Amino acid sequence: MIRKYKEQDLEQIINVWYQSSTLAHPFLNSGIMEKVKSDIINVYIPNAKTWVYEIDNSIVGFISMLDNEIGGLFVLPNNHSTGIGTKLVDFIKKERSDLEVEVFDKNIIGRAFYYKYGFKRIKKYNHKESGNKVLRLKLKC
Repeated sequence: MIRKYKEQDLEQIINVWYQSSTLAHPFLNSGIMEKVKSDIINVYIPNAKTWVYEIDNSIVGFISMLDNEIGGLFVLPNNHSTGIGTKLVDFIKKERSDLEVEVFDKNIIGRAFYYKYGFKRIKKYNHKESGNKVLRLKLKC
């Protein structure tokens, strides 16, 4: 079930992000991961519109939107390839004319998901903090 984020969801969201991010971003060092975690708690969640995907009252995935940009889409690794990410994007795109997202070039899991969904690369640049390439992708809804 998809529902709007509530403040009491934060701990579960951080858990989903951490497990997913650790799997998808093994190339990021612990300092960058800690900064991202802090930014999620203090910047992104308070400024984004976030929806969670629940199974049996447990959050297994979430999507955070900053206007038409997917600021975060994460699903617990045990729930990958079950359609949860697709359902979250389907839910979001109903009310948008287009979507954009940024994904690390080395994030094979994220890249594969977005390309399979139909996103197209519009830009590639260097992430200053990590030195990794980032792809900016767009989907016409």
